[in-house]
Amino acid sequence: MAGTLYLVGTPIGNLGDLSPRAAEILGSVDFVAAEDTRVTLKLMNHLGLRKPLVSYYEHNRASSGERILSRLLAGESCALVTDAGMPAISDPGEDLVHLCRQNGVVVSPVPGPSALTAALAASGIRTGRFCFEGFLSRGTKSRREHLEKLRPEERTMVFYEAPHKLLYTLRDLYECLGDRRAAICRELTKIHEEILHTTLSGAIEHFTQIPPRGEFVIVVEGAGGQPAEADDEEAVEYALGLVEEGMSVKDAAKKASERFRISRNSLYSEILKRARED
Repeated sequence: MAGTLYLVGTPIGNLGDLSPRAAEILGSVDFVAAEDTRVTLKLMNHLGLRKPLVSYYEHNRASSGERILSRLLAGESCALVTDAGMPAISDPGEDLVHLCRQNGVVVSPVPGPSALTAALAASGIRTGRFCFEGFLSRGTKSRREHLEKLRPEERTMVFYEAPHKLLYTLRDLYECLGDRRAAICRELTKIHEEILHTTLSGAIEHFTQIPPRGEFVIVVEGAGGQPAEADDEEAVEYALGLVEEGMSVKDAAKKASERFRISRNSLYSEILKRARED
C-alpha cells in the first residue's frame, strides 16, 4: 500500500507559529522533502527531531520528484516543506502533488502559516474576494502585459516580491493600475515586521527614501473597491486642520494623501502655498 504525502505548513518567521499537528507529522513520517535542507534542519533541531532529509526544489523537482514518488509507492510516508509557509502555493511542490495524484498516492494538507493570508488579513483592504498573483515576471514587457490584464480586476490583488525588485514592481503597478490603496507587508511575524498602509505612490516615495529590506507581500485594492475620489479642496482643508493642531506639513500631507488618495507631493506643495499666503 502506498504511503502518504503530507503538505506541512511551516513558520514564515516565528517558530512559535508551528502547529502541534505539524510537529507531530514531522516526527512521524519516514522522511522529509525540503526546499533547502539546511533551513529545514534548523527547524528539526528546534523540535528535537531527527529524520532523513531529501532536497526538492525548483531545479531538481523532476528527478527528485520521481525518487520521492518511488518511496511513497513503496509504502513510506513523506512530509513536504518549503523554507517558509505552505508548500505547493507558488512553489514547485505543486508538481509533486500532481505527480502523486496521477499515481494514486494520498496527499494530505497540514495547514500552517501563510504570508498570503497573513498580509491580506492585516491589509485593511477588502478581503471577501481576492486573487493571488505570486511573483511577477522578471521581464519588463511580460510584467507590464500581465498588469495591464489586471487593470479591470475588481478583486483585491496580492503579490510577492523580493527587496531588490520592489521599487520596479511598485512603479509598474502605479503606471498600469493607477494610484490605488495598498498595504506593503515586510518580514511578517519576524522581529522587524512592518505593514505600511498607504497608496502605490506613497509606497514608491517611502521606499525611494528607505531602501527595501526583507521579503515583501504587496496587497493592492481592486478596481471595483475604489471609493469615489474626494475633492482636492477637501483634502487640503483636512491637511491644514492637522497642521493647525500641531502636525508637521510633511506628516499632514502624508495622512491626507492616504485618506483621500491624492498625490502627497501636490498636497505638500498646496499646503506650503496656503501657508505663505496666510
